[in-house]
Amino acid sequence: MEILIVLTSHSELGNTGEKTGFWIEEFAAPYYVLADAGAVITIVSPLGGQPPVDPKSEAPDAQTPATKRFYKDFEAIDKVAHSKKLSSVDQADYDAVFYPGGHGPLWDLANDTNSIQLIEGFYNSQKPIAFVCHAPAALIKVKSKNGEPLVKGKKVTGFSDSEEEAVKLTKVVPFLLEDELKKMGAYYSKGADWGTYVQQDGLLITGQNPASSEEVAKLLLKSLLNKK
Repeated sequence: MEILIVLTSHSELGNTGEKTGFWIEEFAAPYYVLADAGAVITIVSPLGGQPPVDPKSEAPDAQTPATKRFYKDFEAIDKVAHSKKLSSVDQADYDAVFYPGGHGPLWDLANDTNSIQLIEGFYNSQKPIAFVCHAPAALIKVKSKNGEPLVKGKKVTGFSDSEEEAVKLTKVVPFLLEDELKKMGAYYSKGADWGTYVQQDGLLITGQNPASSEEVAKLLLKSLLNKK
């Protein structure tokens, strides 16, 4: 199994002067679910090199067994630090793609033409695509073969308005993910704030928040194994 993980390259949290990036747990938990199952993982980001880390994801209360394992895994740390450029990869070389969240994707991956084409390529080639927390923002401009939004009529989840309100960033983010997915015609649903909640609609797998990242990876893995 060859799996692509796409991380954000965006580091500015709107006009707050604070930093953002990818959320470590949302990368680490899926990375180990997939790697431990024997997947070969390639990491990419729009700019390549070291993707920015959301500083809040390094806080003590954001740590999990997966993040603690990552901090000691110098091979994985090095792989992240030397991410390939998103524009350099071809979906034909991979079996699936996974997008971790953090607030960064709201700014770059939502509008990145290489990412949009990549997702469309995976989906049109009947390969599973998975997103967690804010990463479903990368789907906003992705189209189906018929020109409609890919998420239209599909069951999805993602970081909820109430969770965004809880972290006091509703006025900072460029759009509210829950609202945007609904606008695109998606059947958006959510579980309890900060609880595990995932949705799968065929090849499309989404998770609501950091607590959902491991379950999303497990569903992705299951989808891949079922295809064999």
